[in-house]
Amino acid sequence: MRRQGYKWLGFAALVLGAGLLTSIPAKALDSIDFKVVGGDFPAEKALRSASLLLVAQAQGANNAQDLFATARAEYGRLLGALYAMGRYSGVIEIRIDGREAASIPALDAPDTIRNITLRIDPGPVFTFSKANIFPLAAGTELPKAYRVGEVAQSEAISNAASAAVDGWRAIGHAKAEVTGQDITADHRAAKLAAELQVAAGPRLLFGELAVSGHKRMELNRIIKIAGLPTGEQFSPKELEDAAERLRRTGIFRSVALIEDEVVTAPDTLGITAKLLEEKPRRYSIGAEVASSEGAKLSGYWLHRNLLGGGERFKVEGEIAQIGAQSSGVDYLLGFSIARPATLSADTTGTAFFRIGHENEADFSQDYIETGIGFTHFVSREMTARIGLEYAQYRVKYPSSNLDFRNLSLPVGINWDKRNSNTDATQGFYIDAETEPFLGFGTTDSGLKFELDARAYRGFGANDRFTIAGRFQAKSIIGANIDRLPPDFLFYSGGGGTVRGQAYQSLGFTSTVTGQRSGGTGFLGISVEMRAKVTESIGLVGFADFGQISSDGLFGGQTASHAGAGFGLRYATGFGPIRLDIGAPVSGGGKTPQVYIGIGQAF
Repeated sequence: MRRQGYKWLGFAALVLGAGLLTSIPAKALDSIDFKVVGGDFPAEKALRSASLLLVAQAQGANNAQDLFATARAEYGRLLGALYAMGRYSGVIEIRIDGREAASIPALDAPDTIRNITLRIDPGPVFTFSKANIFPLAAGTELPKAYRVGEVAQSEAISNAASAAVDGWRAIGHAKAEVTGQDITADHRAAKLAAELQVAAGPRLLFGELAVSGHKRMELNRIIKIAGLPTGEQFSPKELEDAAERLRRTGIFRSVALIEDEVVTAPDTLGITAKLLEEKPRRYSIGAEVASSEGAKLSGYWLHRNLLGGGERFKVEGEIAQIGAQSSGVDYLLGFSIARPATLSADTTGTAFFRIGHENEADFSQDYIETGIGFTHFVSREMTARIGLEYAQYRVKYPSSNLDFRNLSLPVGINWDKRNSNTDATQGFYIDAETEPFLGFGTTDSGLKFELDARAYRGFGANDRFTIAGRFQAKSIIGANIDRLPPDFLFYSGGGGTVRGQAYQSLGFTSTVTGQRSGGTGFLGISVEMRAKVTESIGLVGFADFGQISSDGLFGGQTASHAGAGFGLRYATGFGPIRLDIGAPVSGGGKTPQVYIGIGQAF
């Protein structure tokens, strides 16, 4: 017996049934009797999950015409579920008040329906007696499920067809397709012979990129940002990379790169970018509160396409340490602009200027920072960056005033494999940067290094539990602690380092100024155990450790402290709202600290 196109039948039934269900009223049907012969629990579970009638019953349906249409669609739905399990001899009976649903004429639909009885005999599980597909491109890997002797699941056939087509497309045959199939079921032996034929078509080249849907964005900039290699061999990866470059500009609400249906002679395939632009302007505000650090208010205004070439212009401001226990108010105002496709399609050029004021317990300072840089997208998960920055600080101590100036060359890399930026349960995150700097006047020269590494491991159903860990290492090499601006020195304590300890509570006393000072080395370790109590509420237990040193990462004097505590999380669409309560464990400190913010602590 030959059965072809069965996978389309199941899909059509699903679409038809889903459309019919939208009109089902909320009143219970008298009864639906669903019986699977043979006592095969996995098969029964799969069939029940696929049943449109059981969904209708759960929704309280009782409209006779809708139930009748749903019952007729149920055959295809259940048949598709049987084929997905490799069962091709199944028998499906659906009776409406004793009459087989398939035998009732559509124009003679019953006015009332009291009982529907389903009886399904799944039949035996079929295995492949033949699993062929040809021709295949070199290097094509077919799914392991599509082999002689394996269960003949319909999905295995579909996946094999997709793999064969993708193999040809990967080497430039953009119009490869399955052109024939011969699928024969031997019901006596419970075997399925499958043979698929593929037409590779010609090897094609990328044509010029056409664009539609753009309003404010310049056409030549869209083409440059996409970076589609016109005239080169077609590649699905290059096509997706081009789409990703357009998406990450943030300018477009939707991006779709569509291949032409017809090849342009002799061997060119045109591509059209169908775009929908976002609103050009955006703003955001945020707030965080900590018991020792006080409140922090931040916000920004963004223009996504300032000059029509994808330039992102941002104005951002921040007021921090409002009501802090031992320091005054800090403020910051910054301007930045980022231009995609600078130097290359995967390189973004940036420039920034910031002015600010910090009022700490032992000093206050005014500063100016400015610089330019380039960020290169190595892959979707990895970026590399380089910049040239200048900074100037005027620091006021109780007994003296000092000026610091330096020119630096930061070079960094970011590798982000997390499954979420705000609530990760799997993956890791690494950010590393080395920054040689040249000091002027009273400022020393040296090398600054920073590493931030995080890892996440979820387990249990839907990653109900997550273990998260963070390691931080920061160091200044070749510079004296007393000849560096405070921003180059490292403290410990507070929400970003050791919760439970007061903000920047761990430091040294400078031998030159006699004032409290940070160190030139910092090590931090944080561990969290996160648990979801409900879909919206989570609990967290955490422990943090921090150590600073006065000469590089480990040299000179060292001091350390630790904190631990618990937290509450409330899930929202933009990340969890965080409430942490920490207490000192070692290294001094007596008062518990409270932290409120958006997103996990790390």
